[in-house]
Amino acid sequence: MRIGVPKETAEGERRVALVPDAVRKLTGGGQEILVERGAGAGALIPDAAFEEAGAQLVDADAALGAEIVVKVAAPNSEEIAKLGPNSVLIAFLGPLTNGDGVRAIAQTGATSFALEAVPRISRAQSMDALSSQANISGYRSALIGAQELGRFFPMLMTAAGTIRPATVLVLGAGVAGLQAIATARRLGAVVQGFDVRSAVKEQIESLGAHFLEFDLGGDLEGEGGYAKELTPEQQTRQQELMAEAIGKVDVVITTALVPGRRAPILVTEEAVKKMKPGSVIVDLAGEAGGNCELSEPGKSILRHDVKILAPLNVPSTLAESASQLYARNIQALLGLMISDQGELALDFEDEVIAGACITRGGEIVHAGAKQAAGQ
Repeated sequence: MRIGVPKETAEGERRVALVPDAVRKLTGGGQEILVERGAGAGALIPDAAFEEAGAQLVDADAALGAEIVVKVAAPNSEEIAKLGPNSVLIAFLGPLTNGDGVRAIAQTGATSFALEAVPRISRAQSMDALSSQANISGYRSALIGAQELGRFFPMLMTAAGTIRPATVLVLGAGVAGLQAIATARRLGAVVQGFDVRSAVKEQIESLGAHFLEFDLGGDLEGEGGYAKELTPEQQTRQQELMAEAIGKVDVVITTALVPGRRAPILVTEEAVKKMKPGSVIVDLAGEAGGNCELSEPGKSILRHDVKILAPLNVPSTLAESASQLYARNIQALLGLMISDQGELALDFEDEVIAGACITRGGEIVHAGAKQAAGQ
């Protein structure tokens, strides 16, 4: 069984789908790993390290021609054209937003699996690439906030006097939000966390942060552990209450997402106006439009004397660590797809395999992806 690892072509993407440790384990199980030359350069992994782990260095066509192709970002049109009916593709495919790409993959006849669609069940935790990469985003967001704020994060007691600690508010307490809270706390800040799901209160408080609580009308946890989309009335009420809380802190980190939809606006322009000059907003929802009304995805701007950053593809900024975690997710998923004899054995009765499958036999088989593709 040949597993191909092409070099990522998406702009700014530095991660690689497999790292030498994963290659070593897969080749030890009898798999043939074809790595495109230079695939690991962005993650500071030289070709020689892949060769030492047992991989073969090949060109892009050979990597994309393998029976199983593993990527990070969704393939572009040229890469899709190299796939065929016998290809199995595994990557972040954006099934709810990338309708054209999914439709093109289906037309090749390839069987594709999206890491975003892996069911959030205990058995699939080792395959949950959304969580592994969100951890990195949360960690990085706290560092960005500390770097951009022109004040200390921790309290400092010196001969010249005491400097109070910075105050940080994290909006959204999923994986990224909880990691942002934990990292900001380790840096010495006084931290608050907010989420519409009441179940996360205990998690926020266990990290030493205060749970900021608004009454928006019951618990708002939806399927898969994500937050439900708020009604227009609930959004307005939340924004009003949030503006008051935001005006009292130095750094706001936003992480709130609703799968397949635009990110909810949590930080209005009025809220930004209430913040102190020099305050910082780190908007991790930039790729979905942003949680801040003023965010410009991919840019760092200054509005009302407040720095607003909406970085894109944050995990790629820590490409080496992100690739290590992602490769373990891929390796775990491959463990369900490859038999003890080393052959491809896709069991569509398995809820993980069935749930993550996006295209099969020339058709889009994932309900959300079908809708995104207009089918």
